[in-house]
Amino acid sequence: MTENFDGLAAEQAAGDGIWSEEAEFAGWEDGGFGDEMGGPVVPTPTLAIVGRPNVGKSTLVNRIIGRREAVVQDIPGVTRDRVSYDALWAGRKFTVVDTGGWEPDAQGLAGEVALQAERAMKTTDAVLVVVDASVGATHTDEAIAKVLRRSKVPVILVANKVDDERTLADAAALWNLGLGEPFPVSALHGRGSGDLLDAIMAAMPEAPSEFAANQGGPRRVALLGKPNVGKSSLLNRLSGESRSVVDSVAGTTVDPVDSLVELDGEVWRFVDTAGLRKRVHQAKGMEFYASLRTQSALESAEVAIVLIDSSEPLSEQDQRVITMVIESGRALVIAMNKADLVDGDRRTEIERELDRDLARVQWAEVINIAAKTGRGVHRLAPALRTALDSWDKRIPTGQLNSWLGTLIQGTPPPVRSGKQPKVLFATQAGNRPPTFVLFTTGFLEAGYRRFIERRLREDFGFKGSPVRVNVRVREKRGAKK
Repeated sequence: MTENFDGLAAEQAAGDGIWSEEAEFAGWEDGGFGDEMGGPVVPTPTLAIVGRPNVGKSTLVNRIIGRREAVVQDIPGVTRDRVSYDALWAGRKFTVVDTGGWEPDAQGLAGEVALQAERAMKTTDAVLVVVDASVGATHTDEAIAKVLRRSKVPVILVANKVDDERTLADAAALWNLGLGEPFPVSALHGRGSGDLLDAIMAAMPEAPSEFAANQGGPRRVALLGKPNVGKSSLLNRLSGESRSVVDSVAGTTVDPVDSLVELDGEVWRFVDTAGLRKRVHQAKGMEFYASLRTQSALESAEVAIVLIDSSEPLSEQDQRVITMVIESGRALVIAMNKADLVDGDRRTEIERELDRDLARVQWAEVINIAAKTGRGVHRLAPALRTALDSWDKRIPTGQLNSWLGTLIQGTPPPVRSGKQPKVLFATQAGNRPPTFVLFTTGFLEAGYRRFIERRLREDFGFKGSPVRVNVRVREKRGAKK
């Protein structure tokens, strides 16, 4: 093996093909891929969109942000939480908060939804009230107007479903709500949306009223798991407020829900996501779009907390969620929730299940928590930091090759087709997740690549992060390109 690595200088001088390839990857060590996720997050002003159920709030959100992200379906009550989206108009960035339908006298789950909408009114920089012009002002619309007339933030009244000139008179009738001039729009067709956006920009402050001091850009954490595993309860526990709607009915969360949470002296951006019941291609309607939003939330996150109900046996759904995180290349922490419901016998079963069913993610830290009582929740922040440190880690090329030379000298690659492949050079192609490329004279078996990955973890850490080991086989001299 020493001969392989000592021979690199001679091959470089001879202009062997490996060195042109090595040059091709040289930029990777210096972060040639760029950091697509690590830039600073600049606080932006926030616009809350409120109104009674099924007046077209989520359709209007999609029109304002210019893309189909908010879940829309022709039944009331699809949106249940406060959900944030980034928007841009006339060169200015702002955040749009979609809310569940507001009912002043709602009870149970509907009451929780109404509470979320009320909170959005109090914690944003401007409020946009949506009224169905084809129906006119209802008692609920008048109740919303009464609350907002006392509000200190700017209020914009939108008369939605004004699809043509004939319904303009219906929009004018909404002056009697006392919220100023109603803007007639058709969220479905886009009519009047440009004028509305100009009015929003005129009403919104240049700087946000909340979190303006948060300059560093909080690390992004996705909360994942099957339905009713306790994701929203955990988010509410961490944030210290009823941030997400929680109900014993599975599937309460439909959209990803963003929350800035201070945890262990650091601000994190947590995203509560819809529980995944089926594979995306098998889901239908609202569930299909919710699955896409969940996948999108994972892609925009840096680390995922996968919640598993420790009171039940590990399911295929749990395995599917973990697979999704591995394939996305995100850092991972596994939280075994509802630990307060586990007895001694079940604890023994859990240990067996983890050894059997989660052997492929032995590198992920497993934490026992109880979201409802707060037990063990304080251990999440250290686990998240460890996972993110591993996810960001780089090994200098010289140190990596010295380590690899010693490793392969002790355990050379298995012979393949009568020949033993040689490893000529190695480099860390990137981080987030750590990705290594081995330049070789022949293919390395999958088992040997797993051996290298295991030893990388033993000697360099990488707790909580996936590690990828790729092989680049050098072409033979004189081979045709």
